[in-house]
Amino acid sequence: MNRRPAWAWIALGGLVIGTLDLLFAWGFWVTRGATFIGILQSIAAGWYGKASHSMGATSAWVGALSHYVIAIAFVAAYWLAAQRLPALLKRPVLFGAGYGLLLYLIMNFIVLPLSAAGMPRFDNVPWVVSSILAHLVFGMLSALVAVRASGRQS
Repeated sequence: MNRRPAWAWIALGGLVIGTLDLLFAWGFWVTRGATFIGILQSIAAGWYGKASHSMGATSAWVGALSHYVIAIAFVAAYWLAAQRLPALLKRPVLFGAGYGLLLYLIMNFIVLPLSAAGMPRFDNVPWVVSSILAHLVFGMLSALVAVRASGRQS
């Protein structure tokens, strides 16, 4: 049987989740005048702050790379946790949804406030609600990829 190694599943899962997240953000913000480059520059604002939006392709590439590294880390972290807590693999949808909510909270209340981007605003209720829902999906996808990476069927 030609089975992919765990790292390949984790990388693939992170690339899929990262792409879905970018498409989700672009789909939400495009009607408000956002560009795909602007979304990537917003991600790079974690490194450069507001200056990111005047850095052109440089900050867009940094944003893209950062985004995909973080998405792969999401999947890897779930997989690593599941190696110690096999129950995470037995109920991936339930535990994955909880993991997605945890990711949302960590990103918005720890990572972003400590970055150059600063504390996010929560005044756009449709964005907040849809972001939470998207993170629930990304958490479930992380868990389902972890199941595959562990050699199990979901």
